[in-house]
Amino acid sequence: MRDLHAESATECQVAELCGLFGVSKQAYYQYDEDAAHAKAAREEFALQYIRDIRKEDPGIGGMKLWYMYQRDFRFDNPIGRDRFCRIMDENNLKVRLRIRKPRTTDSTHGLPTYPNLIKEYIPTAANQLWVSDITYIVIMDDDFHYLFCYLSMILDAYTEEIVGWSVGPTLDTEYPIEALRMALKRIEGKDVNLVHHSDRGCQYASREYVNTLRQHGIRVSMTESGDPKDNAQAERINNTMKNELLKDKVFRSIGEVIAAVALAVDFYNNRRPHMSIGMMTPSEAAESTGDRDMRWTSYRHMAIKSRDNLYITENSLPLPACQGSPSGLRSPVNP
Repeated sequence: MRDLHAESATECQVAELCGLFGVSKQAYYQYDEDAAHAKAAREEFALQYIRDIRKEDPGIGGMKLWYMYQRDFRFDNPIGRDRFCRIMDENNLKVRLRIRKPRTTDSTHGLPTYPNLIKEYIPTAANQLWVSDITYIVIMDDDFHYLFCYLSMILDAYTEEIVGWSVGPTLDTEYPIEALRMALKRIEGKDVNLVHHSDRGCQYASREYVNTLRQHGIRVSMTESGDPKDNAQAERINNTMKNELLKDKVFRSIGEVIAAVALAVDFYNNRRPHMSIGMMTPSEAAESTGDRDMRWTSYRHMAIKSRDNLYITENSLPLPACQGSPSGLRSPVNP
């Protein structure tokens, strides 16, 4: 009777249906009320069951709880799985899934590595220094199982612009090379003096990646330790991408990740202001040159500039009378 009324509420009035089935309106509404109370009671019982089990096993997962509940109350009209999970979610009773962080850098490969060329280098224009790194993104198979995909990004260190990126299901070198090829399109036909800096991971040390850089006249620079500070800008863009641009997004496929990253990169490059470049967007900063208008204090930049200024001052002083030739001057350091 309730189903019939729900399907044809405009045609079948409650009074007519009650007369048809020989029941009173009071009985009809009482049945509805009893059903609602019964539903609420089953949900409250399930909630209390979850809390009781969690007292004995605080870290038990939702899937195991569901199986226990079904096993213990299979003959007592238990609530469905979706409603069970919703109750856990609404009452903050889900155990936070511990994600096993994958290792994205393998520096024990035996491939040739390269020195760090940027310890005291500060770029003054676009396409002078690119920094690159790989990070992982979680894809959820369901509420209890997950896998990883891997995001490779190349960042212009002066403009803060993401000039190349790629998402792949593995850590194979082909995906960082995809990001590199995207970045290389930015400099086609341009005369650049460019350094590419990365960690010592096997992807960046691979013959294919290094040869691609050399074919375009790009110098190879690598970190000399596992210290994240040696590639700080790349680490920061990883954090910005995952914990700001993609914050709280749940992905169910690699296609969803690719689509989300594409939107995030466009927003980051073209709309998001950046404190390191005077609150310009990275695409706007690409038209600038010279010192960046940084809205925060970089002690690394201060130290480098202080040493440079000291060197210029020392070598601009007149020579002492006893020094009749410039042979005592030190040679300038490479920029």
